[in-house]
Amino acid sequence: MNARAFLCSYSPHPDSLLKQRTSLGPPPPPPPPRKCFAPATRFRCRVRLISGGRCYIFRVSARNPGLKSEQYEITDVRESAKLENGEDEDGGVVPWWEELPKRWVIVVLCFSAFLLCNMDRVNMSIAILPMSAEYNWNPTTVGLIQSSFFWGYLLTQIAGGIWADTMGGKLVLGFGVVWWSIATALTPVAAKLGLPFLLVVRAFMGIGEGVAMPAMNNILSKWVPVSERSRSLALVYSGMYLGSVTGFAFSPFLIHQFGWPSVFYSFGSLGTVWFATWLNKAYSSPLDDPQLRPEEKKLILTNSIPRQPATTIPWGLILSKPPVWALIACHFCHNWGTFILLTWMPTYYNQVLKFNLTDSGLVCVLPWLTMAFSANLGGWIADTLVSSGLSVTTVRKIMQTIGFLGPAFFLTQLSHVDSPTMAVLCMACSQGTDAFSQSGLYSNHQDIAPRYSGVLLGLSNTAGVLAGVFGTAATGYILQHGSWDDVFKVSVGLYLTGTVVWNLFSSGEKILD
Repeated sequence: MNARAFLCSYSPHPDSLLKQRTSLGPPPPPPPPRKCFAPATRFRCRVRLISGGRCYIFRVSARNPGLKSEQYEITDVRESAKLENGEDEDGGVVPWWEELPKRWVIVVLCFSAFLLCNMDRVNMSIAILPMSAEYNWNPTTVGLIQSSFFWGYLLTQIAGGIWADTMGGKLVLGFGVVWWSIATALTPVAAKLGLPFLLVVRAFMGIGEGVAMPAMNNILSKWVPVSERSRSLALVYSGMYLGSVTGFAFSPFLIHQFGWPSVFYSFGSLGTVWFATWLNKAYSSPLDDPQLRPEEKKLILTNSIPRQPATTIPWGLILSKPPVWALIACHFCHNWGTFILLTWMPTYYNQVLKFNLTDSGLVCVLPWLTMAFSANLGGWIADTLVSSGLSVTTVRKIMQTIGFLGPAFFLTQLSHVDSPTMAVLCMACSQGTDAFSQSGLYSNHQDIAPRYSGVLLGLSNTAGVLAGVFGTAATGYILQHGSWDDVFKVSVGLYLTGTVVWNLFSSGEKILD
């Protein structure tokens, strides 16, 4: 691409001056004074000399005595070049955020999308307490409202994966964030209109959030090398945990200060800021990014295979592989416990541990902070093990076994503790070990089918969403006829089942090309 510069010079014409300077004879006499066509002005220009990777700048200031000036266009000016000393061609220091590798810019944007995702999801877990008091909802109705999100979430899992794999993840993820942000902002209006309207809006919100994970998985499978996969996915998924932290921390404050509708209005409006940045910075593949540095593109292409979007999905081949079914079954087992804790934990703290609304929100922060830390720790450990020569299959099995057996153990201890402090500690440890799953089953889609990772995640997460639908609704029914111990026993049984299935049938090797 040619840069353009415009030079304003005084009469006489530059060509005549050039002839004067190159003539072998005596210089001709100066031209007679010309009439002034413009008022006297001052102009400044900057001369740049690049030599040896360094930039030297001369600033020149002169006064135009009122002579007529003409504008000439100079083409083929060299593009701005990055200098060795960290300065750009203009001599200014390059901002640190422009020095970040572009693949990590994509990772951070996906992280922030997932932060918003869980902020908009968990605010209902806090707001449902004053809402149920205002509208006289019983536990079964509360469970129905909580599960209605998953009705829409279920619909777009596979569809979101197909869209991402065929159209690219940038468009699909951007659509999802805008859609669920609008639905979040409409929640108070729907609640005032009546329960059926609220159920529909919560389902609409689930439709938007349902495409987020398949789209993200598709994008990162193209942008992130295998050696950085666990860390990048752990960082993105920790955005969900920190989103829960943010939602649980700020929702009680907003409710007390401005009423429960303020939570939905404020959180929903944040999606517009993210969307503007996403449109400007993100690309579905490194092959689509015209500003990607050649050295980074070479690194990505050498360590991964950013393919063109798939045109057809080989469903028969995908569904014939045992590791695919291991992913589907284990995603169901994992999400049953995870979604119960996500949606019902504030109620548990309020009803069992007798925390008030503010305390329930703040105490809920601790387990999610633990998950954010553990997810990134697990990602670092997994990538280190892979880099040291341990097979990807072995690493995925180790990390997911921790992600299943850890929560199972700590949930069994809840029935034996008699203090709120120990109960919160057990919950934090349960969710902290659960976060190792981000380096287990959640990283496995890109391992076994990088080209169809969006579809594969849509398949397995559909099973996970079904666990959320049935688990969240079943918890309300169990609590109306049983106790919290019964709720935790079901989760523990599924964790143990998932451990067996994962270690028997999962794989970390590519089985679909």
